[in-house]
Amino acid sequence: MLLHAYWALGGRWGSGYTVPTVGGRRSFEPSAFATWVVCALLGTAVILVMGKTGWIGTDALRTVFDVGVWGLSVVFLLRAVGNLRTFGFFKNVTGTVFAQWDTWVYSPLCLLLALLAAGLAWSRARGR
Repeated sequence: MLLHAYWALGGRWGSGYTVPTVGGRRSFEPSAFATWVVCALLGTAVILVMGKTGWIGTDALRTVFDVGVWGLSVVFLLRAVGNLRTFGFFKNVTGTVFAQWDTWVYSPLCLLLALLAAGLAWSRARGR
């Protein structure tokens, strides 16, 4: 989340490994606004996990936290699978720096987050 805020504010460190490339060109240029949206969504994910574990919130929000954590699991699983072209475990554009990072870091991390979110969503414990 903090890294996305850094990029949204104009930081460049690490940004060369964050967007798929096709034919030596970045497939898209994320705007500052889009990067802020991703940052906000990651922050929302943190809040959902904290709510599901009982660190924050009330019982009135239990359904929001339950559904939200299941949603996180689905979103991260979809990211791990990918679009079947430029990112995810089943991409066919390989041999780029991004593809290597995606194969060894991004997609496995998303799969792990999907599994952890599903495990949390499945649990009935509220941490109280």
